[in-house]
Amino acid sequence: MIKRIYDTFILKYPPVVLIILLVFISTLGYHATKLEIDASAETLLLDDDKDLKFFREVKKRYDSSDFLVVTFSPKSDILSKESLDTIKNISNDFLKIENIESVTSILNIPLLQSPIRPISDLVSGVESLETKDFDKNLVKNEFLNSPLYSNALVSSDFKTTALILNLKNDTKYFELLENRNSLLSKKREQSLSDEETVQLKKAIVEFKEYRDILREKESLEIKNIREIITKYQSNGKIFLGGVNMIASDIVGYVKNDLLIYGSSLVFILIFVLWYIFRHIRWIVIPLFICLISVISTAGVLGLFGWEVTVISSNFIALQLIITISIILHLIVRYRELNVKYKNASQYKLVINTVLSKFNPSFFAIITTITGFGSLVLSNIQPVINLGLMMSTGIAISLVLSFLVFPIILIMMKKKDEHEEKNTRFSFIRKCSDIVEHKGKAIIITSILVLIFSISGSLKLIVENSFISYFKQSTDIYKGMQVIDESLGGTTPLDIIINFKEDKKAIIQVKPKDEFDDFENEFAKNADDKQYWFSQDKMDTITAVHDYLETIPEIGKVQSLATLLKIGQTLNNGRKLDGITLALLYNQLPPKYKTLILSPFINIDKNEARITIRIIDSNPDLRRNDLLNKINHDLRQIIQNKETTYKLSNLMVLYNNMLQSLFDSQISTLGFVIIILFIMFLLLFRSLKIAVIALAANIVPISAIFGIMGWLGIPLDIMTITIAAIAIGIGVDDTIHFIHRFKEEFKVDHNYVNAMRRSHESIGYAMYYTSLVIILGFSILVLSNLIPTIYFGILTVVTMFTVLAADLLLLPKLLLIFKPYEKLKEIK
Repeated sequence: MIKRIYDTFILKYPPVVLIILLVFISTLGYHATKLEIDASAETLLLDDDKDLKFFREVKKRYDSSDFLVVTFSPKSDILSKESLDTIKNISNDFLKIENIESVTSILNIPLLQSPIRPISDLVSGVESLETKDFDKNLVKNEFLNSPLYSNALVSSDFKTTALILNLKNDTKYFELLENRNSLLSKKREQSLSDEETVQLKKAIVEFKEYRDILREKESLEIKNIREIITKYQSNGKIFLGGVNMIASDIVGYVKNDLLIYGSSLVFILIFVLWYIFRHIRWIVIPLFICLISVISTAGVLGLFGWEVTVISSNFIALQLIITISIILHLIVRYRELNVKYKNASQYKLVINTVLSKFNPSFFAIITTITGFGSLVLSNIQPVINLGLMMSTGIAISLVLSFLVFPIILIMMKKKDEHEEKNTRFSFIRKCSDIVEHKGKAIIITSILVLIFSISGSLKLIVENSFISYFKQSTDIYKGMQVIDESLGGTTPLDIIINFKEDKKAIIQVKPKDEFDDFENEFAKNADDKQYWFSQDKMDTITAVHDYLETIPEIGKVQSLATLLKIGQTLNNGRKLDGITLALLYNQLPPKYKTLILSPFINIDKNEARITIRIIDSNPDLRRNDLLNKINHDLRQIIQNKETTYKLSNLMVLYNNMLQSLFDSQISTLGFVIIILFIMFLLLFRSLKIAVIALAANIVPISAIFGIMGWLGIPLDIMTITIAAIAIGIGVDDTIHFIHRFKEEFKVDHNYVNAMRRSHESIGYAMYYTSLVIILGFSILVLSNLIPTIYFGILTVVTMFTVLAADLLLLPKLLLIFKPYEKLKEIK
């Protein structure tokens, strides 16, 4: 049937078919221009994570607007006139940028202890360095010792300070996001009506369009901020940090990586193809098919709105490598037939090449699709998208390779190929000798590799600091390092304490003191909010706050307890009572209330918020263990058992993603192994061969986890995909080798001869393919993203072990178990 299709349509009218194909590919090329990149923090989160929903509620509840952080390490003292002038000038320049609402710095924060003054000053108004001259020694002492500012706005060595660029809230963005997410959530939980389905499609389009507009603005703003920073670099070391900056830079990195992968891989392909074949046609044809395959895949992604993320940024490299793998097998087979049958026509050579490689290539691609398709078992949308992307791309590569390759060749004149003395590739013949004469060494080595793999796998970790995703030379790393080590940590964690409903407390009459006038005035107009500030709540918040400060992995901790500690200092060492706190809450100027009260309490919800920053670069940090410890200890610390608490923010969400990676990796591997075994049974129709094929793949693929475990390379968003890729590409060679071994065995029914002939034929195609893959993935070391570099290096190692297994272990197992004995009877 396959031959009939080729004879009737494809090879009968090759120019027409080629033109139709090119028109179709050109249409997809137009949609390829719509391919988008998404580097937002949401790409690292679980879509169905309940903690994500809670995080968004908390963010809205406490009006947590986005911000950027500029760290400034001046050459002179922070409080010198030169440094303060620089902070003032750079702040004014930042305020000229449209999206920056305000700049918080040491210039405009309230100075409460320079010198220590009565607490009534908090109500009447508080001065700052911007509005009044202060004793610099007192100011320095306050910055270094104040629970509010130390290790937050200034470093403990007083050499670095932070400028917080508060960004304007974009309510429309969050409205569109919430609308989209609510419909997506409803879709996951239950089926949508036709009307809701239309609404969801509209919501997705509206959100993407508005998000793209914002990204362009944000990118321009980041650029403008950096230009301002550059003007002041002579005054000290200045770095920019913040989620928006990281997302913007990552988009740049991904675009740069795509350009580097694409262009570098093309040059590598040209070099390798020339080195192997020494003929222009075997360079042009593969590159042309690779090009149209990538364009077609990018077009499909653009058409369906699948966005490229950090995880899928290497899809072009994967696409090129898998496509060239298919074509190399076709080229090697065509050249082999050309040498063997000198008088055969071009048609005979082409049709026999296609027919002989169709079945193994088809099943090899199906297994590759299975490998990538297993990624849909992950709960992380970008990982799922990578699986869908690559499954689609591989299918496109198979179709185009088996259409375009024969069409181009049939339109070209036949050119005789000459059998080469393969002195350059003695590796293949060496493998044959090892299989024949040193079989025990192969088996022993394989067993040792399995032991190494299992022991290493037990050491696998899913811990990875976000700062370690970037090279030390990048601005992201430098900025995060300063914030992490000098300004209280980077990764945010919130603890939301929810109190039980209190009955209105009876306010005790206190001895007359300096606050009586304030209290009498306050009592006349007070509402129920005054009753919220009970001693039980204050003690609970303080106890939790103090406990968190004892944990080494935690940097800055801020809460209502921060104000309580400052208030006690201002109140002659006496603790603040509920009335005084209620007074402060109602009478404090809005500017300072936003800074020191509103971020930490929500009276309407009867809850308090403690904000924490984790020292992400701490080598002893184990996120899951830390969160479990905090959850366990807080239950003991909070005396009132009716009071509940919940952990939130990016620390929790990121940890959930990491833990999901480990679980999904186990389910992915289990699923793939079962599916592969079933496919091997269907393809080879032999239980013995299916077991041999599976064993030949399990050994090298498990080795990669052993290497990761022993070297301490964490399982993360990139390395999780290695198993799927290794299985997908590695199984290709297994299928091709077994298919060829069977054909060669039929010749003389001699296992050793069949092994040698298989090595001398399909072995070279496997060698060429692996060489291209190894060189291709080595390009990834040029990336600015460390996970991408790990991904490249580990894939190179994996492909080398897979090649070794398919050229050594696989043929040796075939020689040992002799699965083709029945063929001897059919003669």
